[in-house]
Amino acid sequence: MIHSMTGYGIAENIYNTKKIVVEIKTLNSKQLDLAVKLPAELRMAELDFRNRIGAKLQRGKIDVTITITDTNMDQIAHIDGDIVASYYRQIQEISKNLNIDPSAHISEILFRMPGIFNTQEQKYDEDFIAKVGETIDQALDIVDGFRIQEGQTLKKDLLHRVELILGLLEQVEPYEKSRHETIKQRLTKNLAELTTEGQYDENRFEAELIYYLEKLDITEEKVRLRQHCNYFNESCDEDQAGKKLGFISQEMGREINTTGSKANHVEIQKLVVVMKDELEKIKEQLGNIL
Repeated sequence: MIHSMTGYGIAENIYNTKKIVVEIKTLNSKQLDLAVKLPAELRMAELDFRNRIGAKLQRGKIDVTITITDTNMDQIAHIDGDIVASYYRQIQEISKNLNIDPSAHISEILFRMPGIFNTQEQKYDEDFIAKVGETIDQALDIVDGFRIQEGQTLKKDLLHRVELILGLLEQVEPYEKSRHETIKQRLTKNLAELTTEGQYDENRFEAELIYYLEKLDITEEKVRLRQHCNYFNESCDEDQAGKKLGFISQEMGREINTTGSKANHVEIQKLVVVMKDELEKIKEQLGNIL
């Protein structure tokens, strides 16, 4: 099943008074490019988190943000009244000694002074770490669902464009018979103009004509292109098919290019140009497939 590399997921859980939020964003990339932002207190578990995320998403540019907030506002930070009082006394004393009137907005000055806020040091036990891991798994499942949904849209578009290429290939066949006849007539005319009184060895001419037409024959290219297109369609149902589909599309491109170089017919070359255009659109989409 095709997975897109573009996805988004967010999950949250409550553990005691802690709110855990995990947000994951993914974009296309040739390799796994993983960036994890998390509180310093969770650094000891970062490697485990990275392995968990990489095993699930495998490839892409992945940005993960883990935030922890306390739902109990009383536990977040405290103002140390003793320190504030000490600052106040010192300001009053200095103002008196220097004959400076204390500011009417002294409270604004006090609350800018360092050390008046006491924040409790956060310590997370194994159960809390496990809860964070559980939240990561939930976010990963949401991202994976998003990727699958996007992948189905991409698959539909890819199959449609392959079908267009096959349809264009069918349009080539009517021009092949007329192409052979046109080449034969042109060679006959040119040969008659170059020989005395239009006399030449017809058997030798037929042999040379057959050799020339075989060099311009595109039957093998058409057969291989159909095979590659069918193989492409079959591979769309495989997991992690992005790179494989890329290789198949390269083979499709070779057959289309060879058909164009051997066509020697303006209408066939026009069809080849449209095939190339559809194939380029396929390659652009493959850049976002896992």
